[in-house]
Formats: sequence, C-alpha cells, structure tokens
Amino acid sequence: MPPVVEQWLNTAPIWTMAILSLGGMLAAAVVGTYLRRRHDKRHGKPTKEEDSQQTFLVSSVMGLLALLIGFTFSMAVDRFDTRRHLVLEEANAIGTTYLRTQLLEEPHRARISKLLSEYTDVRIELATSKPGPAVRPLLQRSDGLIADLWTATVAAFPTMRPYDFSSSYLESMNLLIDTDAARQASRMAHVPSEVFIVLLLYQFMAAGVIGYTLSGEGGRRIAAFLLLLFGIALLLVFDIDHPTAGGIIESQRPMLQVQTFMKERPPASFDRFNEVGGGPTTR
Repeated sequence: MPPVVEQWLNTAPIWTMAILSLGGMLAAAVVGTYLRRRHDKRHGKPTKEEDSQQTFLVSSVMGLLALLIGFTFSMAVDRFDTRRHLVLEEANAIGTTYLRTQLLEEPHRARISKLLSEYTDVRIELATSKPGPAVRPLLQRSDGLIADLWTATVAAFPTMRPYDFSSSYLESMNLLIDTDAARQASRMAHVPSEVFIVLLLYQFMAAGVIGYTLSGEGGRRIAAFLLLLFGIALLLVFDIDHPTAGGIIESQRPMLQVQTFMKERPPASFDRFNEVGGGPTTR
C-alpha cells in the first residue's frame, strides 16, 4: 500500500469517506443499470433461468459483503476496546503515582505532583484533539513531561532509597511511563489499509451487480436502500477505527476524574493530620 494512501485513510475526516463510499456505489449502480438496459435492448428480457441465476448471484455477493463488513467491524471494535482499557489503566497509574508522591520529602513532593498534574492535562487534551498539526506539539510536550518526571524521580530517589517504599514508587512511575507508550501505540493501530481498500472495491462491485439485476421503480428503491445500508455500515467501521477523527471515541472520564482529584487535593492538603489539632474529630 502506498504510504500516501495509507496516511490519507488514517487521517481523513469521516465525511470524505462518506462521499467516496456513497458516491462510488452510486456511480457503480448507474453503470450497472446502463449495462442492463443495453443488454435487454440487444437480447431481450432475461428468461426464468437467467433470473434464477441472477438472484443467486445477488445473494452470494450480499452474503460475502456482509461477511467482510462483519470481519472488519470486529477488528475495529477490538482496537476500540483496547484504547478504552488503556484509558482506565493510565488513569489508575497516574492516580497511584500521585498518592505515593505525597510520601516524598520536599521539594520532591511538590515538584513531581505539579508535573503529574501538567502531564494529565496534556494527556486529556491529546486524547481529544483532532488529527492535524496541533497534535505534534502535544506529543512533544507529553514526551518532555515523561522525561521530566523520570528526572525528578532520579533526584528524589536518594531520599527514599532507605525505605521499602522506594521499589513500589518506582514500579508505579514505570507503569505510568509504559502506559504512555501503550496508548500511543494503540492510537496508531488501525485496521490495515488494504482491508479498507478491498472493502471499498467490493462495495463498488456489489453496487454494480445490484444496479444490473434490479430494474424498475421498485428495484431502484431497493437498490438505493441497500446502498445506503452498505455505506452506513462502512462509515461505522471507519468511525470506530479512528480514535479522534469521528464521533465514536473512548471516554476520558477516568482521566478527568484523576485530573479533578489532583486539582482539588494539592500536596498541602495531605498534611492536615500532621498539624496540631488537625486530626479527625471524634464524638
């Protein structure tokens, strides 16, 4: 697959795919109708045996097209579920790291807490940004914050080294970094472009077959309805497969909840029980 075509399929807005799919099927159906009329003028109306063969042909074409769409839909949904799971995994990793950071000594606690808050903001913005030039600076900012978080952890490590807590803290920070790589990889994992190209071509051929076999006013209505269903099915698969280009995206609620938690509970709020008279009240 040429890189230009693959890049276009991975970044194209859904409306361009709608025009390509529906427009291509309409054109193929018109060509099929023209060929059928030309055939009827030369050879007359088809016999019952020919009608039976055409019915079998349409059924076979529709069945195979449904199988192809179902297979592609399953691939897209699997990738969608992976992205959704990684949102929760990253939110848990950030939240756990933030809580464990409150056990560090100053100034490391305030520094890493601030970096975690900034990192969460960038991750949410990155997950909801449409494909385009604005995404690259966000990716660079995200990668820079990852480097800053690890640099700050290296600076804080001597103060936590004597305690068993150090290994669990490094584990949570490493999980946060690993989840970043996993989410970036999941965003680039699409249904192979070859699958979409083959599916588009097969839809065009199926539309041509429908235009050829269905005639009359009723036939044209049935053909239009079938073409619309095929187009909607393909657009649904395309939408699910593109994380931010369409309307179906994985929910960022876990990340938003972590973001709210960190803003409402800054590092100083975890010191209230250490202050005189700051303990929990009892009756």
